[in-house]
Amino acid sequence: MWHLQNEVQLQQVGEYIGRYISPQSTLVLTGELGTGKTTMTKGIAKGLGIERVIKSPTYTIIREYTEGRMPLYHMDVYRLEDGDGEELGLEEYYEDQGLVIMEWGHNLEGELPSDYLDIQLVYPEVGEGRYLSLTVHGSKLCSFTETLQQWLDEEMTRVN
Repeated sequence: MWHLQNEVQLQQVGEYIGRYISPQSTLVLTGELGTGKTTMTKGIAKGLGIERVIKSPTYTIIREYTEGRMPLYHMDVYRLEDGDGEELGLEEYYEDQGLVIMEWGHNLEGELPSDYLDIQLVYPEVGEGRYLSLTVHGSKLCSFTETLQQWLDEEMTRVN
């Protein structure tokens, strides 16, 4: 687990992810309201080379950005439940050569791909910033996650 002191560091982590993540990857962003899921997505978009303003997809469910080095599909599935993913065509997004970022993805746990990286953001009980932890599911993103962890160890404060 790493302590990120502010939103700037949160965006830096996102930018690193955007620069180095492979196409056809899925990230699930987990955290309470206001922990920085959309802020991190803004950093990821910047790392992908997307210059458009990134807005929360809370009311639209999915926002698509296609002008970066790969398409970005930013989803907020807070109001959905298992079974709703088929209507959205989630399989098509997972199979596309883009990056899927899904806020509140565990609401559709049964419809997540077998390979994804869960990025958890949590406010500390005391102090500022937030904690970031990573849980990789499947094998596809293992190498990327190890590289990201090494970078986080060098650039951010690790806590246990």
